[in-house]
Parts: sequence; structure tokens; C-alpha cells
Amino acid sequence: MDRMTTEDLRQVLRETAGEDGIAVVSEETLDTSFTDLGYDSLAIMETATQLTRRFGSRLDEDELMERRTPRELLNAINHALAQAGS
Repeated sequence: MDRMTTEDLRQVLRETAGEDGIAVVSEETLDTSFTDLGYDSLAIMETATQLTRRFGSRLDEDELMERRTPRELLNAINHALAQAGS
């Protein structure tokens, strides 16, 4: 995968955090904080771990954990993927 989409991120979040009581990540919610969407720090940690497993050393799990919105997370992932592909 050269680029992660909002749908790709939504799928990973669904796999790691489940769907109960959590808002769906969509184009409309990309700038909403994970906290406001219902994701706790454990869900974000699990998501970062899963993304690191999928993409290997191209991603820094600690850096991903610092992202506060889905857009920030997507941008960090896609930047790392682009750098690795250069």
C-alpha cells in the first residue's frame, strides 16, 4: 500500500476498537479529536500497534500515538509511506 485512505483507517479502527459507542471516522470527522469521536487512549494505542505491524519499520508507533485527529494520523502515515518509497 502506497497511501492510506480514510476508508483504510476506518477499517483498522473498526478492527482494533470495535464499533460500540464510537463515531465512524469519515471525511466529515477527519478533524474531530479521537476523544470526541469516542476513542480512548487504549484504542489509539492498539490502532498504532496494528498500523505498525501492517507497515513495518516505515512507521513510528510513538509518533502515531501523538496524533489527535484522524486527519493528523492519516497525514503522518502517508508521509512516512511516501518517505519510505522515495
